[in-house]
Amino acid sequence: MPGRVLPSLDGVVRGRIASDPASLRTAGRDASHLAGAPLAVVSPVDEDEVRALIGWARRHRLPLVARGGGTSLDGESVPSDGSVVVDLSGWDRVEAIDPGERVAYVGPGVVNWGLQRAVAPHGLFYPPNPGSWTSCTIGGNVATNASGPRSYRYGPTRAWVRELDVVLGNGRRLRLGTRAAKRSVGPELLSLIVGSEGTLGIVTRIGVRLAPTPPVRRGLLLPVPDGTRLGELAVRLGRAGAEGLSAIEYVDRASAEALERLGRPLGPAGSAWVLLEVEARDPAAADRQAEALASSAAPGSPPLRPIPFENADEMWTRRGESGVALDRELGPRVREDVAVPVGRTDDLLDALARISADEHVPLYLYGHLGEGSVHPNFAVDPESPAAARVRERTLLAALALDGTVSAEHGIGTIKRPYVERELGSDAVEWLRAVKAWCDPDGILNPGKLYPAPQAAGRSSPSP
Repeated sequence: MPGRVLPSLDGVVRGRIASDPASLRTAGRDASHLAGAPLAVVSPVDEDEVRALIGWARRHRLPLVARGGGTSLDGESVPSDGSVVVDLSGWDRVEAIDPGERVAYVGPGVVNWGLQRAVAPHGLFYPPNPGSWTSCTIGGNVATNASGPRSYRYGPTRAWVRELDVVLGNGRRLRLGTRAAKRSVGPELLSLIVGSEGTLGIVTRIGVRLAPTPPVRRGLLLPVPDGTRLGELAVRLGRAGAEGLSAIEYVDRASAEALERLGRPLGPAGSAWVLLEVEARDPAAADRQAEALASSAAPGSPPLRPIPFENADEMWTRRGESGVALDRELGPRVREDVAVPVGRTDDLLDALARISADEHVPLYLYGHLGEGSVHPNFAVDPESPAAARVRERTLLAALALDGTVSAEHGIGTIKRPYVERELGSDAVEWLRAVKAWCDPDGILNPGKLYPAPQAAGRSSPSP
């Protein structure tokens, strides 16, 4: 059936339709260990073609899976077998920048770093900067509510999305949000789309808020002595840098050494690192801030000597390559993304160390220390029984500490069994009701985030 209906796509879109093995292999994977076997990859050229494509998919009961940069880590953009991938990477135009209103309007295929470069001449920047910011797209960031190092001060993607144009799975086109700086007209429907992983609609245009570029942005590296209680350290640093501190990150020694072998060292060999970003009105103020942070990091001891990283963006790019370095050395593995209240970070880290020891699986750790958000990497085959145990123990440890199973990477396929444990059954039923209205035929990215609605008279399965 799918093979017979594929030729009918020619009359639906003018853009590229690819079904060659190389294109299908590329579109069948993301940055996770998962893979799917799509039927075709389609590149619509405008919103009208997206609406036509959704109508075609509804008639033929074929799934559609939107794709940007393919950097998701939990299978969010991995297509189900026999689906059609909607490639939006070519929608990469920054359509308009309004410096006065501090907004930019972009296509979903604009790369995060490309947006940063486009708005920089206006003295502005876009705060969310995921580790993959040189390759991830704004559309993908919206789909997963992505964050990054600077979310410590500025928050995740959801805080910076002003407007969205979206075509829902029922074929309706909506413009959500407002050009006004604020409004109070019922619940903000735009927030339903942010983080929905392409399960409710396909986003075709995005309006994002921008922030003024600080006069001075300075990266700082602080060596972390063995035995340091990292959660306590994060709290001290947060208090000392309350005004100008925009990031508190961590990279353990093993991950830092992998970066060194990749040729992308953070600092001198042999240390774990806390990475900070300071924003200030002038260099002298940045110097004072660095001194205060260094003193707070080791109270009662000689102050640690921070190493300046004058190009903060380069520091974050290197920090973001931690996963790349471990990819090269470890290959596929369990890569998690949990968060707890900052005051319970040390309890989480203790739990992760116990899991590593109990399962005899090496642990590599980096993440957003200032937010209690860490990315434990366990060197184990992600398809193995040991991996299932490691993942479950990690996610349940976060929930037991009043945390979350996903701080910024989303749910995708991998974490679906844990959504109801975190949100509760009533909240999941509410989500299913939203899904049923937006995508009544269940064609948009099925098998992700939560189960597709069931036919009338059938009970809904647990996620």
